[in-house]
Amino acid sequence: MQPFDFIQPDTIDGTITALSNHTPNVRILNGGTDYLVELKHVHQSPGVIVDISRLTGIKGISLIDEGLRIGSGVTHTEIMSNPMVKEHVPAMIDAAHVVGAVQTRNLGTIGGNLVTCVPSMDSGPTLMALDAQVTILGPNGKRQSSLQDFFVGPRKTSLNIDELLLDIIIPKENLGKPAKFIKFGLRKGQALALVNAASALWLRDGKCTDVRIALGAVAPVVIRAKKAESVLEGNKLTDNLIDEAAKVAIREAKPIDDFRASKEYRNDLIEIAVRRTLKSAMLNSK
Repeated sequence: MQPFDFIQPDTIDGTITALSNHTPNVRILNGGTDYLVELKHVHQSPGVIVDISRLTGIKGISLIDEGLRIGSGVTHTEIMSNPMVKEHVPAMIDAAHVVGAVQTRNLGTIGGNLVTCVPSMDSGPTLMALDAQVTILGPNGKRQSSLQDFFVGPRKTSLNIDELLLDIIIPKENLGKPAKFIKFGLRKGQALALVNAASALWLRDGKCTDVRIALGAVAPVVIRAKKAESVLEGNKLTDNLIDEAAKVAIREAKPIDDFRASKEYRNDLIEIAVRRTLKSAMLNSK
């Protein structure tokens, strides 16, 4: 491990100051489940590490006027045990439950999962399916972003090096929206997703509205299958229509061949995942 300077600010304002003062040779540390592993193998010092794990301003889960606010420093274990998450967005519990091992869920944060931005992240599809927004703070103030704009590429987000991810907000109109998350891996626990997916929709007068289908591990970033969504939007949800949407989703994805699975196998998993999540969301709508 290369030597580095270490700063642990007491406030969010102090954090932004520290990031600004040491840009570009600065990195943020929170749960550390990903970055500490990386730090042991880098050949160059990160310069300055800013530890934000004790900042109270990025903690907590609460209902606000805009919707359900989840601080970026909230751990996956906290999400799993929170009664507001269980009541309003239970699909997030399903996603949090399959993040790594118990130790990873205890230390790892939802903000870290998003900022790390690996295509197979487990928190991304459900949040994208629920139209979640992220709040970002930097030297020039706050800004909000959709996850589609936040995810730029593998391990690359729109977050500037002197900015901090404050929280994730699930819009008020999507609280209670029927949604389902599913993950396929090579084993039941501690596995990277071969494919993961989340679907969310409202059934009004027997027809689908505000359909969202999000896919992970099938493209450089988590994506929405918008053409598959349009197959369902405004139509009566039937098994045949679900099958059609699942096949369309395959054509929107760009899975790769690697040592864990072939492209063809991942395509099969996409179809199964979309079908299952849509059917589950449909059942929850009744």
